[in-house]
Amino acid sequence: MTTEQPMMTLRVTRNEAIADGINLFEFRQPDGAALPEFSAGAHIAIRVPNGAIRKYSLCNDPAERGHYQIAVKREASGRGGSIDLIDNVKAGDTVMVSEPVNDFALPPRATDFLFIAGGIGITPILAMIRQVQAAGKHFRLYYCSRSPETTAFKEELGAPGIREFVTIHYDNGDPSCSLDLRPILKERQNREHLYCCGPRPLMEAVRAMTDHWSPTAVHFEAFSDAETHKAGDRPFRVKLAKTGKTVDVPADKTILEVLRETGLEVPSSCETGTCGTCRTRYSNGEADHRDLVLAEHEKADTIMICVSRAKSDEITLDR
Repeated sequence: MTTEQPMMTLRVTRNEAIADGINLFEFRQPDGAALPEFSAGAHIAIRVPNGAIRKYSLCNDPAERGHYQIAVKREASGRGGSIDLIDNVKAGDTVMVSEPVNDFALPPRATDFLFIAGGIGITPILAMIRQVQAAGKHFRLYYCSRSPETTAFKEELGAPGIREFVTIHYDNGDPSCSLDLRPILKERQNREHLYCCGPRPLMEAVRAMTDHWSPTAVHFEAFSDAETHKAGDRPFRVKLAKTGKTVDVPADKTILEVLRETGLEVPSSCETGTCGTCRTRYSNGEADHRDLVLAEHEKADTIMICVSRAKSDEITLDR
């Protein structure tokens, strides 16, 4: 079950623009001590000045213990956390930061990786590239961006030893100019593991084109909220097969939230339909799948209860 992480007081040592609408932040211990270690794909939670807590992926080299770095995109249509952080937090300030948590980790035995990033989704991928190269492993990156001016980490990705494996695609905001993913995803090369992070339409396209891949080799992390609630959502019932108990799920709550309210210990982590922790079997009813984890053949009897709902009046879970 997701619980609030304990927070540390860290000093901000950098807040600077690195691309149009994107700022890089750096945090250190006030006394210069080493920070808790992390692995590529990890994120930290930050309490922004307005009191909200927002999660951001770490983008620096996991071997670096003296600081954490994140890149934050100014989201004018977001919930205000990014604007508050960029405009109201400056070098020298202190902020509350959680220890790193990783829902998007690299498998230690894999040796080949395919990375697909869109926009600010490059942040966890950058840390992954550094970790993969340090281990002598192989990668290829396809990075989709609007324009050179809005592209974070161009210099790092253009460095010798990295640029040979990087393709940056600019679409100028025109969907008709999007990167053609079909030839890239047609075959899984060298038992690659695919890591995709970016806007939800990009991840949905990748999910649709990798149904023939092993589901354990395809990994997603969302930088936007899942479609947990949609206009027209209606209440339904959940029957718990092991106890026979039935609970009502209203239109404005998820299955996960309702099960927790009944006192059930339900494992979860990302709660965006991307990590797979809350994967649950179901036997009766019709699911309304809203995750990015399940392959088509799995959807007949498996549901991600953090985001998905039921189309039928009742659904029976194996709990």
